[in-house]
Amino acid sequence: MARLAVLGAGAWGTSLAAVLSARHRVTLWARDAAQAEAIASARCNLRYLPEIALPQSLVVSSDLRQSIEGTDLLIAATPVAGLRDLCTRLANVRVPLVWLCKGFEAESGLLPHQIVEGSRAPGVRGGALSGPSFALEVARGLPCALTLAAWDGEFARAAAALVHGGRLRVYFSTDLVGVELGGAIKNVMAIAAGISDGLGLGQNARAALITRGLAEITRLGVALGGSAETLMGLSGAGDLILTATGELSRNRRVGLDLARGRRLAEILAALGHVAEGVRSAREVARLAAQRGVDMPLCAAVNAVLDGQLTPPEAVQELLGRDPKEEA
Repeated sequence: MARLAVLGAGAWGTSLAAVLSARHRVTLWARDAAQAEAIASARCNLRYLPEIALPQSLVVSSDLRQSIEGTDLLIAATPVAGLRDLCTRLANVRVPLVWLCKGFEAESGLLPHQIVEGSRAPGVRGGALSGPSFALEVARGLPCALTLAAWDGEFARAAAALVHGGRLRVYFSTDLVGVELGGAIKNVMAIAAGISDGLGLGQNARAALITRGLAEITRLGVALGGSAETLMGLSGAGDLILTATGELSRNRRVGLDLARGRRLAEILAALGHVAEGVRSAREVARLAAQRGVDMPLCAAVNAVLDGQLTPPEAVQELLGRDPKEEA
């Protein structure tokens, strides 16, 4: 039995902390003291995961120093926007860190591993845990498979073994770039899938969009140093399929509402959670242009989010492209 600290009490952090507490001593850290007190008192995260009763063994705290003391592994469960601040607070802590966030940092365009490497002491091991995983289903104990990726293969294997167990199956990988890119770009494709479904374009269109979306993800992923094999796995194809089709997908919901004519600001205000695809679309478009990678679906989503095209105009533009060899 190991001692773990999950840093961030959103839906995914709460879910993972609850599941891991069946096998380990786990502390769930919440930045806000009032939130931590409310979760500890109610034994439920009423804001993010109200359906799930938390195990009595799970410790909830807002004291970061106390939460991480004596731990074997830290799990950062913040959005990308909060990762740098958390890592700065952990700068002198030598405990290995695994992060759950997916996407690019807004100002810098950095992936999570680049944020971590620039914020923590050199030599402290870390990796990303990613894959098709709705927090609510994981918390309910439904089967789930994920990938834990790190540059250090020995650490990836050991950290995966700590998280693996019960109905949570965890594979390991050394393709950190591929795993992170798959998790980031699939959110943009999920917005596209939501637009398609919201416009009533049918299941044929959705299947085509997911397939061609995966081709785009793979092209950019390989151009940036990831492996095509990784992007055909859980953190690429698997996460894309779930996020583009699942009713719990926030990014798909953004696309559905855009297709119904709602303004983006209104959609995000009503969502109440982070939809990383909105932040990632511009960065994906920039990287694609920089590397000369053809990504028409991502470009169309970015144009809709920026207000340059309406959803029907974006569809028409995509359908009007010349035929080409499938690749």
